[in-house]
Amino acid sequence: MTPRAGAPRLVRPLLVTFLAVAAVHLTGLLAGAHAVHVATKPLLMLLLVAYAAARGGPRLLLAALLCGWAGDVLLMPDAEPAFLAGMGFFAAGHVCYLLLFGRAAVRPVSGLVYAAVLVTFVVLLWPGLPEGLRIPLTGYSVLLTAMAWRAGTLGRHAALGGALFLLSDALIATGMADWPQLPAHNFWIMLTYIAAQYLLTRGALGGPAASAGAAPGAHRERRIRI
Repeated sequence: MTPRAGAPRLVRPLLVTFLAVAAVHLTGLLAGAHAVHVATKPLLMLLLVAYAAARGGPRLLLAALLCGWAGDVLLMPDAEPAFLAGMGFFAAGHVCYLLLFGRAAVRPVSGLVYAAVLVTFVVLLWPGLPEGLRIPLTGYSVLLTAMAWRAGTLGRHAALGGALFLLSDALIATGMADWPQLPAHNFWIMLTYIAAQYLLTRGALGGPAASAGAAPGAHRERRIRI
């Protein structure tokens, strides 16, 4: 496939802006400033998309991040239909990630560990989940776990990102099942989520922002084989 052109001069400013907005968002959560949460959450994935695009990132990565942005926005209202729609967009994002990962081999042992975690967690959560969400959440959890496991095909940063994404959504699920919550629960959900999306992006781009000086379009889109 033809490499995508990037915008190297915008890479560092976009990354700095993303990190600054993330810091403001997380600080707002700790301070209980709802207005800060509302103002900054929709910006997070848009800035990460812009950063990835400036580095010539693959279209599947951009699509996954945009799905994350849509999911973020839809999860902001406290309403079940919006939650289901948001979960649907996140599921679409996981499909984009899985297509991006391709068919490279991953350690089977790690797959067994993820599968054991998935089964254990679903069994424990099931009684406390709202009946109308049990099946959708289980299906979503299978897809998320597959993404987290396959993320290792892009290296250790993406592997950690996949694991953190799983942890972030697990924290959300425990809240839905009325489990005891961590202090500053929403802070930990967003911290792990933001870190997950950044690390997955870093893995897909092949390195840290220091590679911003690479030639435009240096990152090639993988073939879709799954």
